Amino acid sequence: MNSDTLMVANLAYMATILYNPNNVAYEASTATTPMEIEAGKDMATMLGFDPEQSWGHITTDGTIANYEGLWMARNLKSFPPAVKKIRPDFVPGLDDWQIMNMSTTQVLDLIGKVKEAGCFDEVRNESARGVGAGDGCLGVVLVPQSKHYSWVKAADVLGIGNKNLIQVQVNDHYHMDIDTLKSIIDDHIARKIPIMAVMAVVGTTEEGAIDEVDRIAELRAEYEKQGINFYFHIDAAYGGYSRALFLDEQNRFMEYGEVKERLSADGIFIHETEYPQREIYEAYKAIPAADSITIDPHKMGYIPYSAGGITIKDRRILDLISYFAAYVFESGEDSPTLLGSYIMEGSKAGATAAAVWATHRLIPLNVTGYGRIIGRSIEGAQMLSNALTTTKYITVNDRKFQVETLAGKPDFNIVCMAFNEVGNTDLDSMNALNEKIYNESSYVSGPVYKNDWITSKTALAREDYGDAPRNFVKRLGVPTAEWDRVGSVYVLRVCLLNPFVSHNVHFDVLWDQLLAILKEKLAAAIAGDGKC
Repeated sequence: MNSDTLMVANLAYMATILYNPNNVAYEASTATTPMEIEAGKDMATMLGFDPEQSWGHITTDGTIANYEGLWMARNLKSFPPAVKKIRPDFVPGLDDWQIMNMSTTQVLDLIGKVKEAGCFDEVRNESARGVGAGDGCLGVVLVPQSKHYSWVKAADVLGIGNKNLIQVQVNDHYHMDIDTLKSIIDDHIARKIPIMAVMAVVGTTEEGAIDEVDRIAELRAEYEKQGINFYFHIDAAYGGYSRALFLDEQNRFMEYGEVKERLSADGIFIHETEYPQREIYEAYKAIPAADSITIDPHKMGYIPYSAGGITIKDRRILDLISYFAAYVFESGEDSPTLLGSYIMEGSKAGATAAAVWATHRLIPLNVTGYGRIIGRSIEGAQMLSNALTTTKYITVNDRKFQVETLAGKPDFNIVCMAFNEVGNTDLDSMNALNEKIYNESSYVSGPVYKNDWITSKTALAREDYGDAPRNFVKRLGVPTAEWDRVGSVYVLRVCLLNPFVSHNVHFDVLWDQLLAILKEKLAAAIAGDGKC
């Protein structure tokens, strides 16, 4: 997951690094701290939040952004019990279960009431911020099995505990299974265990999968009617910027048919491409239902490292994490001078903020700007997936090999695949073959940039994904009994980040060249294995 970066971002970064601004000290970053806040607003607007109510900023990476999302969810969940302890008259008639199931908006409204009474600091000191997360009493956090490993770390660092991080089974397309999610929520409700937060992924880093955000949002709304509420965070570190593909020049989320028409009429897609499928469209449309969203400019924003980001729907929540003043936006101040008081990081480079800000000024966060770049990247992945599916079999040295993509057409711009020799039914042997192909297609075989075909890899193991990979293994000619025995499949992973591949009008010639390279890799992988 690496690519060339945008020249405007590089120039802005290099120009700013000469002044070495530190964005948590406004005196040393009078230009770049406002740039960071403005860039955060840009991202919030692209993701569908109201720019007058929302907030965002640049983090080191998606891991820190995920930490901040869970940090806010934890403090939000623990605030109403603290209010009940200090000022029970503010929550009259609510039992403990109702207190633990107040909605995000209700809790944020309660903050205002507590402020007016002059006891905000006293109450906040009785929340998780002051007394800790407290032996699971705040409930559980539900994440898909496809989550980034930073969520496991976040549960540890923030005192939630990994026993309270529940992983929800994914389906054959590596989306969080909604029926399983509902079942888990219902089970915890029956046992009077609160749901602290639910997290969805838009662009998993392993498969590029996009969870059904719309269905999760609908499920949340149904529970809200029953008096059950939880925080909703989306980890869109990888896929967040691609929401630009669906926005017109007025930041309006276009109708489905309009998106399809613009992608063709504007020359973003120049081949027969089915993308976006309706379910992908609906997932992106529902993104504003989240309370906070992780989004990384240094991924699909094509910005130099390190530039993660987080956006928040209602900036009042910052009061629950601030260490500077309880009223960071009380006077209407848009850019508090002490940024470090309400983010997780300390000293941070202003050059990063300048790079993101300058790029957003030059490249619109809509279909005419980032949509054009990212759309071409997505089309490249669609074309590679189609070519692999059409080719199906590759013959090398009189031996026939089958290739399968992981989940059919990719949701985004990652194509996962595996090879197996026709007739082989041993999963260990298939895994060994794909590991050898990876070795020939990575730094293992020598200098990376001398290699014509570079891949990354991953292992989809039962302990992480349940039996979701079983059908994939079966499609490669390996019986399910082998999956049951081994419980892990080695997968090659290609990120199509280059926006120029799809606009090669002679893609058939390009594919023939890639196919020849693949045959070379296969030949090298099977050399010396003793078979004729």
